[in-house]
Amino acid sequence: MLDGFEILTTSGVVLWSKSYAPLSSSLINGFIKDIFIEEKVLPSATTADDTSASQHPSYKREKYTLRWASVKDLGLIFVAVYQSLLHLSWVDKLLDNIRVLFVDLYGDQVRKPHSTVVECNFDDYFDQQVKELESSAEASQRTPQITRNDENLNTSPDEESEDPPPPIPGLLSGRKSPNSAAPSTDATPTSTPDTSRPSTPLNGHLLSAKAIRGGTSRRARKAASGKPTALDGPKEKSVGKAKGKQLRRWDADGMADEDGDVPLDYSATSDADSRPVSSAGVEPVDMAASGMRTSKGQYILKDLDDEVHSILQSAKQKNQQTETSKPTGVVGSSLGAISGLFRNVIGGKVLTKQDLEKPMKGMEDLLLKKNVAREAAVRLCEGVERELIGKKTGSFESIDTLLRTSLSSSLTKLLTPTTSLSLLTSITNITTTQHRPYTISIVGVNGVGKSTSLSKLAFFLLQNNLSLLIAACDTFRSGAVEQLRVHARNLKDLSDRERLGRVELYEKGYGKDAAHIARDAVAYAKDHHFDVVLIDTAGRRHNDARLMSSLEKFAELARPDKILMVGEALVGTDSVMQARAFNAAFGAKRGLDGFIISKCDTVGEMVGVLVSMVHATGIPVVFLGVGQHYGDLRTVNVGNVVGLLMS
Repeated sequence: MLDGFEILTTSGVVLWSKSYAPLSSSLINGFIKDIFIEEKVLPSATTADDTSASQHPSYKREKYTLRWASVKDLGLIFVAVYQSLLHLSWVDKLLDNIRVLFVDLYGDQVRKPHSTVVECNFDDYFDQQVKELESSAEASQRTPQITRNDENLNTSPDEESEDPPPPIPGLLSGRKSPNSAAPSTDATPTSTPDTSRPSTPLNGHLLSAKAIRGGTSRRARKAASGKPTALDGPKEKSVGKAKGKQLRRWDADGMADEDGDVPLDYSATSDADSRPVSSAGVEPVDMAASGMRTSKGQYILKDLDDEVHSILQSAKQKNQQTETSKPTGVVGSSLGAISGLFRNVIGGKVLTKQDLEKPMKGMEDLLLKKNVAREAAVRLCEGVERELIGKKTGSFESIDTLLRTSLSSSLTKLLTPTTSLSLLTSITNITTTQHRPYTISIVGVNGVGKSTSLSKLAFFLLQNNLSLLIAACDTFRSGAVEQLRVHARNLKDLSDRERLGRVELYEKGYGKDAAHIARDAVAYAKDHHFDVVLIDTAGRRHNDARLMSSLEKFAELARPDKILMVGEALVGTDSVMQARAFNAAFGAKRGLDGFIISKCDTVGEMVGVLVSMVHATGIPVVFLGVGQHYGDLRTVNVGNVVGLLMS
């Protein structure tokens, strides 16, 4: 964790600062004196250019390390302070991003002559960047364990009889103990010890007093403790042989064939499940981090911190445009390499199909590397080609800019929905005009996260004070009902704690027809005045005709208002076949209404599955799953997706 961050001018005026721990003023004063005034430590350190933090060596004073970046035109210096014991790999990235954000937001105020005070509310932007970079560092960094090599230790015969000493605090031995500390990551707690080792032993590392063994042999100690040794005589074997686990046999219809009547349905509520659960067992959810409330009181989800990301993306594009492009060949993974294919096209020329043949091939390869299906990539390239054919290039116009503008336009047209995606508005219209619950069904292939996505959607609706009924219609997979029962219990605990809406689980166990359970759940919700019914369904392969055929009957009986398919961001080019198969499985008069793309936090810039699914069906993406907590649900920002695909 950082100890402090300051934004100051070269004349020594502090424009903005934030401290997480008490810091002496001599720390920053010594930094400015040694580097910029006397140049004792870094003779070449100046603010003559806009320098990144990675271009400067660290400045260390007392027990702290200082990293810094500068802005030439405004005479600004950005300084981050943290304890030298910590290794924060994301500090340089934080400095560069904060530099871009602060200049973009408050650069006009700083440019005013004799400016000493900047009216700004920069805390939210700074906290967002710190939280985001800490989270990404936790996910990417894996600290290797340090094991002890006992073979290299020279022990004497006397020492061999003694018990090994406890492990040193901070190091992990080859065998993990219950009290061993977890591996450290960049996201360190706020309170950090001043010394490299705690002054008092940790819990579990206290040495208890032991009696001096003297000349007692190992055999005598073994006998005293009751443990058998190699010299002890053979033990009498037990007469009875332990009975092994009986194998369960399954017939061709998927039913268990056993001698005894062993129940396989464990969904019945037990005494343990009926006991109340303490509210401390469920981690609280930060609502401000996942969305905000409107003036009408509705809770809406954020779209991946679009404001901060758009500022950083625009600054990145400006830097790319100002750099001088070097001629490159066909091989390359960026649009800069594609624009190099135009090096023989002079300014003022009208572009033809022959001029665009090789660049379009390079653009198609770029989209394929971003996990876009080939069919969708070809469609996008055709759209770009149609826009560029017959267009006259400017005398000094960058081909790279021309390609980016055209590709961005094609992606925006493809991803922008043609209908309203306001789920809250649709729920309000149905519940007020037709006086019945609004029904949402979740479908998808196996293992994509349908139940988890349903729980995230349920928490979003609970934040809008809606009453929910979750219908457990996955009567095939073992543990599906129990999983929803745990989610419903956690959501109820969160709703009671935060005074949100109410939630209840409707279940009928296993082995029953899912369509009839869904129909009965909707009737139950209407009689008990629920606002929304969320129906969970069993996962099925899109190429299994027998399982897919049951979805048509499900749609006829349940009559859901919205059918959302959960797609996985890791699925790749198979997403086109999945989307088309599910869209056609509900009959000629019914289809999918939207997509929820899960596991988006695991793919980085490879978000091509969004483009593939929308291209295959023309159905928009409604939500994105970006984590494993109930609040990790976001709406889609088309600008952010386009930026990731073009990066």
